[in-house]
Amino acid sequence: MSGALRFDTAVPDGGYAWWYLDALSDDGQHGLTVIAFIGSVFSPYYAWARRGSGVAPALNHCALNVALYARPGSGAPTGWAMTERGRAQVHAGADRLQLAASQVHWDGQQLHIGICERTMPWGRPLRGQITLTPHALHSHRYALDAGGRHRWTPLAPQARVTVVLDAPSLSWEGHAYLDHNRGERPLADDFRRWDWSRASLADGRSAVLYDASRSDGSDLSLALLFNGAAAATPFEAPPPQNLSASAWRLQRGTRAHAPGVAQVTQGMEDGPFYARALLQTELLGQAATAVHESLDMRRWLRPVVQAMLPFRMPRRG
Repeated sequence: MSGALRFDTAVPDGGYAWWYLDALSDDGQHGLTVIAFIGSVFSPYYAWARRGSGVAPALNHCALNVALYARPGSGAPTGWAMTERGRAQVHAGADRLQLAASQVHWDGQQLHIGICERTMPWGRPLRGQITLTPHALHSHRYALDAGGRHRWTPLAPQARVTVVLDAPSLSWEGHAYLDHNRGERPLADDFRRWDWSRASLADGRSAVLYDASRSDGSDLSLALLFNGAAAATPFEAPPPQNLSASAWRLQRGTRAHAPGVAQVTQGMEDGPFYARALLQTELLGQAATAVHESLDMRRWLRPVVQAMLPFRMPRRG
């Protein structure tokens, strides 16, 4: 797998790149997401910097978003951190991305994430190491819009993860997923909303569903099945199914072979324009646990929403 994952920082002004990891512990008690951003797509600072000219340097708006989740009632630690960094605090090479004191490094076989952040809103330290070991790497890029300006690569649909944190004190192992998105201009230019999910199937394979409503009125629907070698096979997407709305009344949907099969079992993130949750569902005749997200860019564009975001994601540098 050596050389298959690269941190290409040649992101155009106004564009973005992110590397997304999610993981669930083997015992079902813990979860996490980590997202490294160049050109932070949900940053109000990046949006404000684009006013007038319509562009701004992506490398001046970078961040590492880390979220720790726990099963309700477990008493396990949780936390959320996302501090935006200016260009002086960003250093990158082909196999390494440094964001202030945090770092993401690919050694040819494993992805190592060294976290040194502070949670919001209380400023507690969030420090430790995450190591992701892909079963195999997938390299095909999928265009998400008709012009190919936005592209998605499911780098490691199946992986193992080891989490060792010293603040808070926490360690666990589990299964994980890694992908990469890259775009030449803001998401809001070309998308209204989307629903995405990745599911671990009972037979050891994994499935990804991607449904997007584009700004030009067209729709995207992807349904991909991955084996242990990260080879992708398209399958016929099941019919759309509505999920329960989030606490912010964000409308959510997925696909399932029968009404009511897919159910939200745990909320993870709940914001005015974005929600993440765990689902219990059935795909291709198999029971599945899925990590699901819904995004509404029309809501993100509202001035009141962007005015709220600095309280959740401060900027340093």
